Amino acid sequence: MNTKLVESLLQVILSLSDDERSLLEEKLFFDLSEPLTSDLMLLAQTGGTFNFLENEPDIYSLDDGEPI
Repeated sequence: MNTKLVESLLQVILSLSDDERSLLEEKLFFDLSEPLTSDLMLLAQTGGTFNFLENEPDIYSLDDGEPI
């Protein structure tokens, strides 16, 4: 085991700002096997899959239903 390396890494991690630590945690612990929600949203917006909804009539209005 390389104890000196571990201690050095710990010192570097402890010296990071909160933003830098968050970024490090994201890089270390985030499972990249699944796409990000933001990537899926962008794909849905730009992919054209839901373009047919632009031609659908507006059958509901703000006056429909009961107020929440």
